[in-house]
Amino acid sequence: MDVRLRKGMFLVAAPSLRDPNFRQAVVLLCEYGAEGALGVIVNRPTALSISEVFPQVPVLEGSKHVLYAGGPVQPNQIMLLYRGESIPENAHHVFDGVCLGGDLNLVERILTTADGREAFRAYLGYSGWGPGQLEGEMKTGSWILMPAHPKWVFEADPTLVWRELMWILGDPYRVYADMPLDPSCN
Repeated sequence: MDVRLRKGMFLVAAPSLRDPNFRQAVVLLCEYGAEGALGVIVNRPTALSISEVFPQVPVLEGSKHVLYAGGPVQPNQIMLLYRGESIPENAHHVFDGVCLGGDLNLVERILTTADGREAFRAYLGYSGWGPGQLEGEMKTGSWILMPAHPKWVFEADPTLVWRELMWILGDPYRVYADMPLDPSCN
């Protein structure tokens, strides 16, 4: 298994990571290179509905899709992740049919052609690292690296993703699977 920093990988917050922006976060790394890294936190749903942010898109009215907190950088910007058969021209391929973009026409098509193979998630903000910053955090043990899978982005209960990945990672992480978000609750 190829486990190295690159797009299409999950950065799973180590149990010791105390930064409130990333505590028990699972970040999908969407871009990685000499200029730095960019990703979105896939397991932080907000109380906002996507229809509240895009009231001009009629097909979203009454949609159960919520917005996710993608990270602390540019929290007013919306980023969209798609899983589909084809990648739109204005999208950036991340891994396994998953792309990052901002095409509301594709969102409309996914919502009106509900065959289950295509999906999307909308994120407020993103997570970003400057050159060398993420590598430094990896060296201090802040993140556990594992290959991403669309199931954890589009199908799993987002509030359980970190716990389930801790379980999958096995020892020594499995013991943390039931750790509360706020350790003072222990």
